Amino acid sequence: MHRNAVMLAVVLLGNLMLPFISAQNEPKINASDQTILTADTSSKQVILQCNLTTAHTRHKESFWMKNGQDIPNTRTEQKDTIYRINKPRADDSGEYMCVYTFDTAPNANTTIEVKAKPDITGHKRSENKNEGENATLYCKSVGYPHPTWTWRKMDGKSPMELDNSTGRIFITNRDNYTELNILNLDINTDPGIYECNATNAIGNNAQTTILRVRSHLAPLWPFLGVLAEIIILVVIIVVYEKRKRPDDIIDDDEPVGQMKTNSTNNHKDKNIRQRNTK
Repeated sequence: MHRNAVMLAVVLLGNLMLPFISAQNEPKINASDQTILTADTSSKQVILQCNLTTAHTRHKESFWMKNGQDIPNTRTEQKDTIYRINKPRADDSGEYMCVYTFDTAPNANTTIEVKAKPDITGHKRSENKNEGENATLYCKSVGYPHPTWTWRKMDGKSPMELDNSTGRIFITNRDNYTELNILNLDINTDPGIYECNATNAIGNNAQTTILRVRSHLAPLWPFLGVLAEIIILVVIIVVYEKRKRPDDIIDDDEPVGQMKTNSTNNHKDKNIRQRNTK
């Protein structure tokens, strides 16, 4: 009985010590601090560095990842590994991870955050729609951490923040992308300037889109324009014909007058000939 109690105590003590022993056996990696990209760093080189200081088994190789994806041409057998970012921009920001692999132990890794304020890289400058149709506006950005998105309609001096409460406007956000959908466009209330704003812990950025809403008659405007030109041309011709100068009418009758004069002269010549005969 006493022996069983001792064995049980040893097992319990071993279980309690196992996490501590495992922690002591885990590899230790020294890594660079987080980096924040700014306008001042855009012309400089950013260096990320990891150093495997302690490992109880021989390491095999190391490599770098960004946002969960392997970075090509970064594999090395060195304990001290470096990744360089030349002329960093907002789209270079993200979660970088240096990973060490071992022959007889699980991989070890550590994460270095490279942060930057959002940079909106895609949006519609303008959108033209007919009333009653649906409009879709969007913005996409680069930068880390992922931003919080907001939409506003820029009505004069008091911008109106938009949300999904109207039943006609729907906003969809996911990471570095946002989309604004407006259903059944109203020609009186919906045209205007719409702004998307991306904000994270480092800063914010915004871009605008001009939404134009045309009348139902808009497709007929080219035809109506041509028809109006034809009507104007016909009116001009009719007015011109009615206002012709009187001289133009007399000139048209001149040949008739000349024919009458010639007929009279012929008659006089005939009378003269008859008298001479007598």
